[in-house]
Parts: sequence; C-alpha cells; structure tokens
Amino acid sequence: MEDHEVIVKTTGLRLGYGQRIVLAQVNVEIRAGEFWFFLGPNGEGKTTLLRAILGMIRPQAGQLWVHPELGHRERIGFVPQRCDINPTLPTTVREFILLGLVGIHTDRNDEALRLEWALDKVGLSGLGGKDYWSLSGGQRQRALVARALVRRPSVLILDEPTNGLDLAAEDAVLRFLAELHRQDHQTLLFVTHNLAIAARYATHIALFHAGEVEAGPRQEVLKRHTLERIYGVAVEISYDSSGGAAVTVCPPEGSS
Repeated sequence: MEDHEVIVKTTGLRLGYGQRIVLAQVNVEIRAGEFWFFLGPNGEGKTTLLRAILGMIRPQAGQLWVHPELGHRERIGFVPQRCDINPTLPTTVREFILLGLVGIHTDRNDEALRLEWALDKVGLSGLGGKDYWSLSGGQRQRALVARALVRRPSVLILDEPTNGLDLAAEDAVLRFLAELHRQDHQTLLFVTHNLAIAARYATHIALFHAGEVEAGPRQEVLKRHTLERIYGVAVEISYDSSGGAAVTVCPPEGSS
C-alpha cells in the first residue's frame, strides 16, 4: 500500500443500530500514511464509524469503500483501551504479544522475527520473558501496541489508548506513536476526546458532534468558529516551538 493512496472513503454515509441513527451524511477520505484522530465526546459515534470500517456493522445509507488490502483483517492492528486477560494467569510479555497473531498463519521463524521486530519498535527489547503484569502502566500500553504491530498491519487503530495513564506515561506513548508515524509512515486512527492531544499530533481530524462529522486536515478542522460551534465555547489553540499544543477556553465576549 503506497503512501497517499486512498484506503477508506465514505460518501453520504449513514450508520446506526436498528431505528437509532448515530451518524448521518459522513464524508471522510483517509489516505495511507496519515495520522487521523477521531475526536469528540463519548457517545458521538467515533467507535460506530470504526466498527463500520472494520466491517462489524453495515451502512444504512450512502457508500463506504475500504481498500481491498484491508478486507483481510490481518492487515489491521487494533489497540483497545485496556487488556482483558486474567491478571492471575501467569503471562510473559512474549506470550501476550503473540496473541496478536491469532488468525495469521506463520511458521516458528517468522513468528520469532515478528516478535523481535514488534518489541524493538515499542522499546521493549529484551523484555520478552518478563511477566506482563510486572510492567509499568506505560510499558503495558506499549505491549498492547506491540500485540497489534506484530501483525505488520497497514492500519493501526487505537481506541483511547492513553486513558488511565499518568502524564509521563501518556507522553511517552504519544511520542512513540508520533515517531512510528514519522519514521515508518504508519497509518494511524486514534480515537480520543482529548482536544489537546489531537491538536498536537494529528495530521487529519474527524470531529464528531450531534450525528455529524467534520473531517479534513488538522489546520482546516480545528478553526475557532468550528470549535465554538461544536463545543459551545470559544476555543483557541496555540503551538510552541516544539510543536506542543495549548488549548485555551476564551471568556465570553463582553466579560471582564
């Protein structure tokens, strides 16, 4: 899959569950090598659109096109918010990451190469034999990413992966993902409600609100009038020399 090649395109897409419409008239075009943030409050349809892209729900109207390479689930890596394995079950980091190969046919040599590559990518080289539950919160989150990367995916989907992490661990995970995007041109879809994170790291944003999606390059979506319409307050985003983003809620006009 070449950089800038269209991998997902929706036109007038409507999604829902039974009679309940969640999203209507969604128009999004995602290309390989982009870092997308699906941004908005809980319950606004971010996960619903992801489920449609993954083929888990069918469109009610409109069109949804997904690159044929993604039709085979082994080319998609998914990082959930948390790990649901039993914490009382002894599990090494190696065993945990190799769970990501379920459904993929590999031989022992390929499995070892994939594991070594994934561990190196997330900065956990040499920790394959360590107890998964002895890792720090940030390291466990990196192991979750490695479990998805071991599939060698074309697209990596992350569902609020920094929830519950302290600030240092959150920053480490985000910097790692930014490096993965920059060095490997990995296509990333990152679900969050954190505006500051999206403002700092996204190349493109899909902003979800009231059944609608405003989508496009970051600088086109995160405009003051758009944010005010979505959030109901005036919001300013400023950037420092290192690329850090600060989000400021502006006082109402006429206030002192």
